[in-house]
Amino acid sequence: MFNSRTRGVYARDGIFTFHNSRFAHDPDFKAAYQRGVQASRGVDPKIEWRMHVALWAARSAVHVPGDFVECGVNAGFMSSAIMQRLEWQRVKKVFYLIDTFSGPVLSQYSDEEVEQGQMKVAEDAMAKGAYIVDPELARANFAEWPNAEIVQGVVPDVLEQLKVDQVAFLHLDMNCARPERAAFEYFWDKLSPGGVVLLDDYAAYGYDALAKAIDEAAGSRGVEVLSLPTGQGLIWKQ
Repeated sequence: MFNSRTRGVYARDGIFTFHNSRFAHDPDFKAAYQRGVQASRGVDPKIEWRMHVALWAARSAVHVPGDFVECGVNAGFMSSAIMQRLEWQRVKKVFYLIDTFSGPVLSQYSDEEVEQGQMKVAEDAMAKGAYIVDPELARANFAEWPNAEIVQGVVPDVLEQLKVDQVAFLHLDMNCARPERAAFEYFWDKLSPGGVVLLDDYAAYGYDALAKAIDEAAGSRGVEVLSLPTGQGLIWKQ
C-alpha cells in the first residue's frame, strides 16, 4: 500500500505506480487530451495513461498504408485527441468513426456478459446520459477535420457498407464481445503489415468474455494480444 497523494505517484484509471508519467506534461499530449475533454463536453475521465497508449499506437500507424477506423466512438474523446495530435487535416487518410450514436445494443450482450454485470453497466451509463444519442453532435465535434467520416449503424451489420480497402489503425471500444470480435474478424485481412489494433477494454476488470472472444479470434490467426495494465490490449500486425 502507498499514499496515492505522494508526489510522483500516478493513481488513476486502475493504475497505481511510481513509474515516470512525464508524458502527461508534454504540451502536445496536453493539447490532445484537452481536445478529447472538449469532445466529451467538458467531462474528464482521467485516463491519461490510456490516452498515452492510444496516441503512441496512432502515431506508430500513421505512416502505414491504409485508413483509420474506430468502432465505438460515443462523444469522440479518444479519436478527437488522436486527430488533434496527428494534425489529421494534414494526413492523407480517412478516419472512419463508427457508432450507433444511440448507445449500446443491449441484445448483443451474451449470457456470460449479463451475469458479469456488463449489460447493467451499459444500462446505468445510458440512464445517466453518458452516451451520445444525437449523431449531429458527433458531426459537429468532428467538423474541423474534413477527412473524418461519421458512420452511423450497428456493428457488424454496417461494416459491409464501408468502402475501406486497407486499414492502418483499428480502435475497438464497444464494451461488448460480439461486435468487437466481429469487427476484429472483418478488418483483420484489411489491416496492413505494421498496422495496429488497439482494444480499449481487453484487460479491464470484468470483461473476461470480451477478452476470451478476442483471444479466440486472434489465436485462430496466429497472433497474440499484448495485455496492458491500462486495461487495453494491443496487437501489431507483422
